[in-house]
Amino acid sequence: MVNMRQALDLGMGSIKHAKLRSALTTLGIIIGVAAVVANVSLGASFNQFFTDELGTLGSNFIIIYSQDVNILHENELNVVRNTPGVEGVSPSNGQMAAVTYLSSKRQIDVQGVSQDAENILNIQLEEGNFFTDKDKYVAVLGWKVANEKFDRNISINNYIDITFTRDDGSTVAQKFKVKGIISSPENTFVQGGPDRDITIYIPIATMNGLLNVSDYGGITAKTGSAESVSTVSDEVDRRLARALGVSARDIENDDVKPYRIFNQAEIIEQLDQLANTLTILITLVALVALVVGSIGIMNIMLVTVTERTREIGLMKSLGFKKNDILLLFMIESTLLGTIGGVLGVLFGAVASYAVQSYLSIPHVFPPYLILLGFSIAFVVGLVAGVYPANKAASMNPVEALRHE
Repeated sequence: MVNMRQALDLGMGSIKHAKLRSALTTLGIIIGVAAVVANVSLGASFNQFFTDELGTLGSNFIIIYSQDVNILHENELNVVRNTPGVEGVSPSNGQMAAVTYLSSKRQIDVQGVSQDAENILNIQLEEGNFFTDKDKYVAVLGWKVANEKFDRNISINNYIDITFTRDDGSTVAQKFKVKGIISSPENTFVQGGPDRDITIYIPIATMNGLLNVSDYGGITAKTGSAESVSTVSDEVDRRLARALGVSARDIENDDVKPYRIFNQAEIIEQLDQLANTLTILITLVALVALVVGSIGIMNIMLVTVTERTREIGLMKSLGFKKNDILLLFMIESTLLGTIGGVLGVLFGAVASYAVQSYLSIPHVFPPYLILLGFSIAFVVGLVAGVYPANKAASMNPVEALRHE
């Protein structure tokens, strides 16, 4: 009876005896496991990246935007503000306006917001301060607006001229004092609404006064926690629908409601689904390498069985049972798979780290990937060795000894 230690020693001896062939055999397993491990790690990294990116755009936010004019007014703003769980709210209006600084004139996105927008949108300032609701003709500039859009850089306390176009086609110009400049955000992939890097923010009351309007294009709210954002968002939706005369049966129908509403949790869920889908698709492609690797192990084991036919006959004549022969060849096959798995996990970890560094995304390598890589390689080696091992174990000892 062959014990496990003897089987391992014999299996390793066989592998060492044919180093090059064993190395080539495990190559498919190494590539397959490395690809699976790297892709799953990258998927986790992208999930973390999306979450971090979204966090730079705001905290636990709910966004409502009008699908027509004269929909969202002060009454609707108060409905959102008074919803339980809402801790901050800011109305907004936006327009591409002609902005002049010294002799340079550019078309810039101008957004009217309230003072709460600084907290709700997680706006970080490089210079100066954000405006308050008591301010009137002041502006906060995105980093690129201040440093790249015009011939000369704009600093706080400088003045810019903004020309707006009203709904009736008339224009109105106003001089604004720069009160703050926003830090350049690190996020470059996920954008929620206006890109703050190339946006100018002014007080919403000033914006609506210059445009001669009383409604808002949108409302952004903040909840107390990420866990409550979905619940609070649903309650805001119900209250707004009731305030705007939308029937209860149409509350889920975006084509009927005069507004749209979405929240941070929904965006994160959609981005997670996107990242997971991409990970699954790429991993499926990587599994092809594992299939190739398993075929390679099966082929080499079949060759080994043929080469060792006389040896198998001799072993059987010395009293080795069918199960002993089966165990020996299964161990050898599994060892090939496991060695490939160890190297595959190492290469996969290195590859994922390199790609994450190149793409400047978070380094995420879940510990379960180590177990996953080993398990895949072990199973592939085990399954690939079943047929060759069974063929070896089923040999007639007399015929095996006669084999040339």
